[in-house]
Amino acid sequence: LRWEPLCRQQLRHLQDGARIAARLPPRLEGRWVSTGCEVRPGPEFLTRSYLFYANRLFKAYQFYYWDPSCRDPSYTLLIKGKLRLRQASWITRGATEADYHLHKVGIVFHSPRAMREVSSWINQTSAEGCRGFLPMGRSWAPGALYELLSAKTERDCTAALGFAMHELSLVRVEKHYEPLLQPGQSGSQLVEELYLGDIHTDWLERLHYRPTGYQRPMQSAVHHVHPCPACGIIYRADEHHPPILPARAQLPMQLSGSWVSTRCEVRPAVLFLTRYFIFHGNNHTWEGYYYHYSDPLCKQPTFTIYASGHYSQGIPSSKVRGGTELAFKVTQARVTPMDAVTVMMLNSSEPGSCGLESSWSAGVEQDITATNGCLALGIKLPHTEYELFKTEQDTRERSLLYIGERPTDGSSPDSPDKRPTSYQAPLVQCAGASEELPSYVSLKYSGRKDANGKEALKPLPVAFLLFIALLFLRWD
Repeated sequence: LRWEPLCRQQLRHLQDGARIAARLPPRLEGRWVSTGCEVRPGPEFLTRSYLFYANRLFKAYQFYYWDPSCRDPSYTLLIKGKLRLRQASWITRGATEADYHLHKVGIVFHSPRAMREVSSWINQTSAEGCRGFLPMGRSWAPGALYELLSAKTERDCTAALGFAMHELSLVRVEKHYEPLLQPGQSGSQLVEELYLGDIHTDWLERLHYRPTGYQRPMQSAVHHVHPCPACGIIYRADEHHPPILPARAQLPMQLSGSWVSTRCEVRPAVLFLTRYFIFHGNNHTWEGYYYHYSDPLCKQPTFTIYASGHYSQGIPSSKVRGGTELAFKVTQARVTPMDAVTVMMLNSSEPGSCGLESSWSAGVEQDITATNGCLALGIKLPHTEYELFKTEQDTRERSLLYIGERPTDGSSPDSPDKRPTSYQAPLVQCAGASEELPSYVSLKYSGRKDANGKEALKPLPVAFLLFIALLFLRWD
């Protein structure tokens, strides 16, 4: 078996839109559940179960845990409110903007420790009306529901938990078909995924941040990928019976080999991309290809960045259990503009700041190492980033690689204190270490052009993103 074509095949599959349909506005009615334990910046470990009614009311459960396997519940939030879908987002293409109004938020503590910790946060950091939220001597009552927010009484004690539902202000529903995996079965199954707005990586910003990217998607309780051991457990859970997910073996960090995106990914500040990495474990070198696009199906390429360098020996993370801390040094990079807008932007960049002056043309790769990167794309060389990695196996026994989430503010994790505490969408292993082929470097397809963009270096400057957004607005 030659593995290398599987990497190409997966990238082609994504670039062909992976047969995804997304309706505007989306249909939300029904229940949506997490497909596993989710990690939010902080870190916070949680699972979610959201129910949307036809009359625009919703009831949402957020189950929080002490551990990254979601087996030791801490507390549950029960959230009730109303959601109104508005117009298509002009910032995040393919998304729908929405307004929401919270009616009630209640909390159930699942242990005396959770009650002590949360009540002390609220008593210490909340406004006058919340300081006596729970008397310090109050004993834990299993199953008791305490009110954190009430629209009627205008009481809101949620801020101390870093709680906001701004994720509901950006919505996208995707449908696609997955092949049936059960023995003896042929055909495919419908899968519906709900993408809600991303959570800001800075705890202090999350209360007023309006999303432009997405979190890990939830799936329809009816139309989800099978098998999904977590889906049924989360679907049946409530505030008194939080889901306890099945135990999973901890995998050692095995980076060697090739890894590729599982979907067209969206970043805050309107970046659509797919990623492809090769890690050489024998000498701790890495290569990365980032294919950037202008659309949410990754069909309209804008530019590619190829980057390479070295990475450090990993050590277990003390902050995010289950994660591994690494440092990545970026020493070389090449850029391939794939559309007229990017060519124009690079050719008008400051002389000596991004490759040879006024020499860019569509589809032609250029090395930017000699100019210490590319100022217009926010790439600085050499450059070190402090990363968080995790490997897992999915229910189909494929190896997944999670890499730390990028800072929402567009900065770079270029110091240990900026190391991520949450993860991006996973990459799937498409070639093992022994199957790596050294000839597989430029990744140029025959036929129509693709685009790869390097986002692990530094996201695009805001001014350029606004410039691009305005051009897209005109083209649309």
